[in-house]
Amino acid sequence: MLKETEEILSKMYGIDGDILELSKSVDNEISGQFDRIREIREFNQLKVLNAMQESHLSDNHFNWTTGYGYNDIGREKVEEIYARVFNAEDALVRPQIVNGTHALSLTIQGIVRPGDEILSITNAPYDTLQGVIGIREEKGSLKEFGITYKQVDFLPDGNIDIDGAKKAISEKTKLIMIQRSKGYAWRKSLSINDIKEAIEAVKSVKNDVIIMVDNCYGEFLEELEPTDVGADVIAGSLIKNPGGGLALAGGYIVGKKDIIELISYRLTAPGIGKECGLMFGTTRTIIQGLFLAPYIVSQAVMGAVYCSRLFEKLGYKVNPRYDDQRSDIIQIVQLKNADEVVKFCEGVQEAAPVDSFVRPVPWDMPGYGDQVIMAAGAFVQGSSIELSADAPIREPYNVYFQGGLTYDHSKMGSLKALQRMGVL
Repeated sequence: MLKETEEILSKMYGIDGDILELSKSVDNEISGQFDRIREIREFNQLKVLNAMQESHLSDNHFNWTTGYGYNDIGREKVEEIYARVFNAEDALVRPQIVNGTHALSLTIQGIVRPGDEILSITNAPYDTLQGVIGIREEKGSLKEFGITYKQVDFLPDGNIDIDGAKKAISEKTKLIMIQRSKGYAWRKSLSINDIKEAIEAVKSVKNDVIIMVDNCYGEFLEELEPTDVGADVIAGSLIKNPGGGLALAGGYIVGKKDIIELISYRLTAPGIGKECGLMFGTTRTIIQGLFLAPYIVSQAVMGAVYCSRLFEKLGYKVNPRYDDQRSDIIQIVQLKNADEVVKFCEGVQEAAPVDSFVRPVPWDMPGYGDQVIMAAGAFVQGSSIELSADAPIREPYNVYFQGGLTYDHSKMGSLKALQRMGVL
């Protein structure tokens, strides 16, 4: 660390000398982890570049359309590129998809019909999706339409219960759900090899069952994506990894052509499908964000590695550890009490370029069963690829740190969180 940088951190940001010394030791210990991150980044950057070149992307594709959006060559090009990047047959990439939960909800509703069964083989899904399915009572859930649900929990070691998953499949099972990211759970995020093994196992029992992977937070963490290893359809948010910090809104769904067609009828209406849908001038930012995404994701991963080691050295439980394999951008730090959770999030907020003067507070956020605190001073509201931290206010007081458009900013978020907590 440059002497001038230390002075800025001390004088402008109030970071204590003890924290700066701790930070230096962390820098030395984690530097070897960055080589692998850079290798993955380079591979994915070349993959994205090739997809754009093979699709003959032109500046003509950035032009606006109006009204119904018929014959929008930009929209069609975006979806062609996404399909290439994710090695899929077709894609839906739209600003009308409001978040990752919406993308997943559309996917499920496009596939299942009354009397069908949904089987999750990775415990219960993320909190907001539980209301969609009907695990938690919400108006309009799939449960109201006669769609049933069951799940297979992880083994004690955190791996998928492959035998249990195979036994749980029935004649009614139409859709199998796999959640790649840990979400609000203390578990490892699933690697592509984990997902591959699970897909091969369930397909050996029922080959026509549809496999859906919730890919949120996981894009570009490895060289392959779930669609490369047999997933029929995957979905995620554009204001997470693949939007590269530039996409203003939206979500994506990629997969087999016949499945994407069914989902498109839920996005718009039966008989209309993906032929309509205005892009509202977002085509360029969506595509440019995708181009930057491999680099931006690498910065967020480096920031997560730093956060993990910083707090582990102070005796906190972290998941994953700094030298573990990663398959999402989320870093969990298990804090001691609710007050530490709030102070951690306050520190991350203070490190933000936007709304650094705002103090986050726990609140009853729609779709969650507990109060949630969220720190996110982002250029795009709710963007999880930008630096943020959030946590449900419940034991064991895990806080979820993710994002950072640059490593330096992500690192700053950890330092401010530690300073605000006052544990040194």
